[in-house]
Amino acid sequence: MKPEQAWPSLLSQQLDEQNVNSRVINASISGDTTGNGLARLENLLAMHRPNYVLIELGANDGLRGFPPALIRKNLAALIEQSQTAGATVVLMQIRIPPNYGKKYNQLFTELYPSLAKQYQVALMPFFLEHVIVKPQWMMEDGLHPKPIAQPWIAQYVAKQLLPILKTRG
Repeated sequence: MKPEQAWPSLLSQQLDEQNVNSRVINASISGDTTGNGLARLENLLAMHRPNYVLIELGANDGLRGFPPALIRKNLAALIEQSQTAGATVVLMQIRIPPNYGKKYNQLFTELYPSLAKQYQVALMPFFLEHVIVKPQWMMEDGLHPKPIAQPWIAQYVAKQLLPILKTRG
């Protein structure tokens, strides 16, 4: 899909409709792992000097079976670097399909609330659970939402962000 169709590109409009003056920088790259994001973060923080950083990484790590300890280490570093740069961090819960086994799935899923608690950052619920129940919104791979789902995702993310943005303004 075109970048302007993706939910991060639509998020500013959703926030504007809620009278939140914002500029959303979409620094994501499709297929990124936590390690990829971490490798780029320092430069992104210096370039954009954000007030908020939404971390939505880890799915590709999980799908590749990366060790949960490595994912945790990378996510912790992403949070720490963002906080050191003065940004308020919001961490998005990520889940992976159940076919990775109960133990791995549990370890993976528990990373996010554990890190949110440790670093006292907001934890946003995983949006895909609401999207996968609508087959017309999902690509054939069963993992990625189609362009048709992007406005709903942007609205959902904006709704989750509003209380954070208004209280930490």
